Amino acid sequence: PADLEQSVWVRLLERPAAAGPPTDAARWVRDTVRAEVRRARRTARRERPYAGTEPAAGPADCPESAALGAAERRALRSAMARLPGRCPRLLEALLDPGDPTYREIAGELGMSQGSLGPIRSRCLGCLRRMLAAEVVAPSVRG
Repeated sequence: PADLEQSVWVRLLERPAAAGPPTDAARWVRDTVRAEVRRARRTARRERPYAGTEPAAGPADCPESAALGAAERRALRSAMARLPGRCPRLLEALLDPGDPTYREIAGELGMSQGSLGPIRSRCLGCLRRMLAAEVVAPSVRG
């Protein structure tokens, strides 16, 4: 979508200055978006990866990155477990791989659906402060 939006803006800027702005802007945008989508689809159909090539292993695939990622996830889970009140259960529900809706989460936790957003915001703020303190504390001690 961002590429499509950028393409439409470029088409508008490519219009000759003498032509001025489109007389029916809504129609011009609609027609230009459709044309750009058709062009993008044609391009995507023609593009093919090179046969037999595999992406090179990047820094994210190295053992050090895997170990650091695992350590970060453990630190996050540990901090989430130390959160006060309903925060640990709420954040666990929000991170559930099944991607439950707010309605399902509210029913599971016995809360009103409208209170999930504000409580989530407070929980994330608390988690942010806890993690920031953990990051700053070791460097202050050293």
